[in-house]
Amino acid sequence: MSRPRTPRKRSIKRPRVPGRKLSLQAAAEELRLARAPAAPKLLPSTQYIPPTVDLDRLQTSRLLPARYSDSVLTRIADTSEDLQLIFALDGVTNERLLAESNNRFWMPARELISGLPYARIINAAFAHPHPQGARFSTPYRGAWYAAFELATAKAEVLFHRSVQFAEISWSEREVLDYDHYHAEFSGGFHDLRESELPLPRTGLGEDTREERRDWEQAQRVACLDPESYIASQQLAVELLDGGALGVVYPSVRRSGGTCLACFRPGAVANVRKRDLHRLTWLPDEPPTFRRITRVESGRGSLEAVKPAANAGSGA
Repeated sequence: MSRPRTPRKRSIKRPRVPGRKLSLQAAAEELRLARAPAAPKLLPSTQYIPPTVDLDRLQTSRLLPARYSDSVLTRIADTSEDLQLIFALDGVTNERLLAESNNRFWMPARELISGLPYARIINAAFAHPHPQGARFSTPYRGAWYAAFELATAKAEVLFHRSVQFAEISWSEREVLDYDHYHAEFSGGFHDLRESELPLPRTGLGEDTREERRDWEQAQRVACLDPESYIASQQLAVELLDGGALGVVYPSVRRSGGTCLACFRPGAVANVRKRDLHRLTWLPDEPPTFRRITRVESGRGSLEAVKPAANAGSGA
């Protein structure tokens, strides 16, 4: 099992000064200079634009590793002075903070969210793209991925986590916690769910219209290729350049499931955190999810484990 193929991302050379130890402040400054933004290489246009649907979805599911929900920097500092230095270093290496400071022109600060609940979580989805990108996002700019069904979100997580373990030949038991986020979406999203495309409404001859429909259908299938992100990333670049909000598409990892990729931070509405879900991964057994319900009490937050539910359930 291997991760779908994507265009290569140019590596960034970091400063190395032989024979000299740098203070945290100096290291932070050199890293800031070394990480000056470089223009992303836009992929060629596909000339295929899927139809749009007027979406009004009040609930979607996104599973995010729980370790991303809170900062861990306070746990590694011995003194308040050390913490300030660590924050300074983080400020020039953290892609979300750089984007919020308008230091990433492909993710301008004016598009990011501030003053709303979970703004940091929303911004991080766009400012921390995967090094190889994902289905509808590039290595330079992320997207908010979500599923219409919780079971689909689980299936997507299980697939990508299994790929990561397979790449390093990991064979030990792993227990990983994921926070479940809900969000709302409304507006015109490009729709890849229709498997039978209608004939294009043009003045072309019947044969030419059928050829155009067959070509569009081939492009749609290529964007949903389980082994490659090349066509889908090309489409995402074209749609993003045209001002699109995002894409709705059938899940490649769970039959009958529906996924969404939102291109705009401002279109991610009413984000709220729900229960915790604990993934237990075993190399020779089916992985399982268990829902952890957060119970608030006068003495603080408690956790109560609910019955196990497999990835195919909606629990």
